[in-house]
Amino acid sequence: MQISHESPTDASRWQAWLQAQGEVFFLYARQQTRSEADAKDVFQEALVEAWRKCEGETPDKAMVLATIRRRAIDLGRSMDRRTVREQRVCGEAVQWFVADYAEGDTREFLRGAIGGLPDALREVLILRIWGDLSFPAIASLTNVPVATATSRYRYALERLRGVLTELKP
Repeated sequence: MQISHESPTDASRWQAWLQAQGEVFFLYARQQTRSEADAKDVFQEALVEAWRKCEGETPDKAMVLATIRRRAIDLGRSMDRRTVREQRVCGEAVQWFVADYAEGDTREFLRGAIGGLPDALREVLILRIWGDLSFPAIASLTNVPVATATSRYRYALERLRGVLTELKP
C-alpha cells in the first residue's frame, strides 16, 4: 500500500523541516495539553493537518502552532466534558497531573516555574522564546493586540525573575 505520492526530495525536505522545527512544536503542544500523551496526539494531528493543507510543501511555522493550539483547546474541552460525565457517575475528581521529578533538580525547578505561570503568560513566553515568533505573529495567533502580547511576555519574565531568585546561592 502506497501512502504518499511525493518524490524523495519532497520527503527529504519535509524531514529536514520537521527535524528543525519539531522540538518547538512538541514543546508548545506539551504546554497546551495536560499530559505528554495528549501532546503527542495533538502534535501528530497538527502535522498531518498541516501536511494536507500545504499539499506537500513545508508549512508556515505560525500556521502549525495555530493548529496545535486549536487542537489542544478542542481536546481540553472534550476531556473536560468527559471528566464532568465521569464525576457524575463515579462521584470523584480525576487527577490529571502528578509531578514526578526530584526536588533539587534545577531543570525541573525551571519547568515548574514556567508551568506555574498563568496560561496566557506561559503561552506568549513559549511562542516568543522557543517558537521564535515575533510579537505581531504571537498577537495574531492568540487573538490579542500586539501591546497585550508584549506586556504578557514582560509580565512572564518579571514573574520568573522573582521565582528564580530562589536559585541564587
